[in-house]
Amino acid sequence: MNKPVVSEEALGEPVLVPELTPALAAKAAAAGPAYIVLAGISFSHFLNDTMQSLIASIYPILKDNYALDFAQIGMITLAFQFTASLLQPVIGHFTDKKAQPFSLSIGMGFTFFGLLLLSAAHAYGIILIAAALVGLGSAVFHPESARIARLASGGRYGFAQSVFQLGGSFGTSMGPVLAALIVVPFGQPSIAWFSSIAFLAIVILWRIGVWYKPQVAGKKAAVIELHPDHPDQRRVMIALGVLVALLFSKQLYVSSLSSYYIFYLIDKFGVSTQRAQFYLFIFLAANAVGTFFGGPLGDRFGRKYVIWFSILGALPFTLALPYAGLFGSAVLSVVIGLIISSATSAIIVFAQELMPHRFGMISGVFFGVAFGIGGLGAAVLGKLADHTSIAFVYDLCAFLPAIGLLAVFLPKMPKAMR
Repeated sequence: MNKPVVSEEALGEPVLVPELTPALAAKAAAAGPAYIVLAGISFSHFLNDTMQSLIASIYPILKDNYALDFAQIGMITLAFQFTASLLQPVIGHFTDKKAQPFSLSIGMGFTFFGLLLLSAAHAYGIILIAAALVGLGSAVFHPESARIARLASGGRYGFAQSVFQLGGSFGTSMGPVLAALIVVPFGQPSIAWFSSIAFLAIVILWRIGVWYKPQVAGKKAAVIELHPDHPDQRRVMIALGVLVALLFSKQLYVSSLSSYYIFYLIDKFGVSTQRAQFYLFIFLAANAVGTFFGGPLGDRFGRKYVIWFSILGALPFTLALPYAGLFGSAVLSVVIGLIISSATSAIIVFAQELMPHRFGMISGVFFGVAFGIGGLGAAVLGKLADHTSIAFVYDLCAFLPAIGLLAVFLPKMPKAMR
């Protein structure tokens, strides 16, 4: 018999997300992916995360200009990530009840104003507020854009999530390059130039909202029927806890490289700030490429196997990184980025399939957890680096992928849900 994941009352609540109903899922699968929409939402993710990654990329400039210590650098990341982490599940829960086709373009407006404020900030407190505004834009963007990607997937959910994540990962990798080419030579005021990227994203997201609105307008509420072999409530709760822990190990390690890799290379090898930013770009670009493959491989072979390989498979290389030379560090960072990033799409889609009646909320929680862990971890690691050294932080973080052993507790999902 079908065992409920949550209470009967919760399962009976109306779910207003049309793409999750069986009839519409079958119709979408027959039609195939809406590639133009997927490309648009992925490109918007690229623009969104390009702007976000500028914050971490200009840390050396802010550190020098305002005489900040590593703990204060970590607090900037925390201010940015905290608004995104706190609000994403709330926004996802709200859009589960009522889809908001044009919320994405409105949310991008917060990023637009955050960048303008950051370019003109002359005090540490203003920098924190600007970072929080950019995080707020991210909080609005991710849950609903993930829903649109699923709606446009044509039943290839892992593929669609990977295309969506690919745009964001490449956007993240572009931050260091743009910082090296534009912000470093022209200074903090040049950040205002990137508000034009935010404006472009607003226009694209408004057009996507025009496509999205008829998909949800006038749709009747539907109750999600779980597969007979779907895990019971206890196993779902355990699995969600495991997925959060796995995301913790993956995201905290990536956060350590994203936030402090530049300082690590400068401290250990004496490279210039601009050169270090290009090394960071290499890692983030590899991270972007690896992100794409996790979803399609999960569709084909099962998401549990991809998660196993992705997180635990990176462990030998993360352990070797602190002992490598400059060239070896660059090579290892590419291998680590390719392997560890493939877990993201698999983890998110796995969680969505565990609780399909709470798609927006689950998407918000996991995107929020990813941002929150990154921000909180950056603050803690910065404080630790102040009291020890950057090298010690990297020695410690090398063991994080060992948490991937927890994947043994993930349930086997019905084949129809892959």
